[in-house]
Amino acid sequence: MTRRELRENMFKMLFRVEFHQQGEMPEQLSLFEEELKNLKAEDKEYLSAKTDGILSHLSEIDAEINDKSVGWKTSRMGKVDLAILRLAVYEIRYEDEIPEKVSINEAVELAKKYGTDESSSFVNGVLAKFV
Repeated sequence: MTRRELRENMFKMLFRVEFHQQGEMPEQLSLFEEELKNLKAEDKEYLSAKTDGILSHLSEIDAEINDKSVGWKTSRMGKVDLAILRLAVYEIRYEDEIPEKVSINEAVELAKKYGTDESSSFVNGVLAKFV
């Protein structure tokens, strides 16, 4: 998979966080991987490692999002926007090999594809405060 495809699938996996207990996420990841056709071992490893990384830092990521998003808290955000923000903030804070601008641009593109008409502006506005 390309980096963009991996990121999109990571977003889809993160979207499940809102509907399942944290302890159920390994099973959810396994089910998600089964849904993906022709998943290479390296892609599976990438998705698993990134899921674990994001989930292990979820409270810090949410705290930073809450701090930066004036007038909005993660509890009030749309689930699509929140999953996109969590992914991008994780990349910005914990993955040095991905430039911040790339993470933001990719998040905005995901918001355009999966969010509401206002999602891309909202995501861009929140993430701009992280750089």
